[in-house]
Amino acid sequence: MTAQIPPADPLTGRLVRLTPFAPADVPELAEALRRPEVFAGGYGGGPAGLPADDVAFERFALGYYAAGPDALPWTVRLRGGEHDGRIVGATKLGDLDPVDESAHIGWTGYDPRVWASGVNVETKLLLLGVAFDHGFGRVKLQADARNERSRAAILRLGATFEGLARRHKRRADGSWRDSAIYSVVIDEWPRVRAGLEARLAARGTEPVRLAAD
Repeated sequence: MTAQIPPADPLTGRLVRLTPFAPADVPELAEALRRPEVFAGGYGGGPAGLPADDVAFERFALGYYAAGPDALPWTVRLRGGEHDGRIVGATKLGDLDPVDESAHIGWTGYDPRVWASGVNVETKLLLLGVAFDHGFGRVKLQADARNERSRAAILRLGATFEGLARRHKRRADGSWRDSAIYSVVIDEWPRVRAGLEARLAARGTEPVRLAAD
């Protein structure tokens, strides 16, 4: 079966709503992501990629989250509670290859105040679901090999480690990174989906609340 590119429609869960990325999202996204701790692990090319101001962040975001024939970028918003609609991150379903039925979930960053809140779990559940529902058979996830926090989070999603792509991408400081490559394939999706749903159920039904900085 040849996969089909999903439509750029909002994806709604219990904790988050993913909306197609738009330039109007950038100012609020800057508030969420233009933080040293976000770039520290490799997001945006690593610490040296942290934009110096909001103007630089706008240039970065409009390039990083550009849509195209093989890319669907999303803005991550909270759903429910006092922070309903608040932008807390962005992500992308990219490298879409319908013929080989492969896709890549990446380019993901979140406001540190929602780390370990269930936001990433539900975001990945929604994106994996839309990919597999449209005929994709393999979804890749990757992280800088040095980023132990992200690598552990990917494993907790239920993805399988495939190996290291050596000297894979240049960091913002000019050094070369090795990338840790993971994937979920269609045969694993029922197990992975059940695991993600169980994690969300264990969290409870309370909306995500943002702690003060």
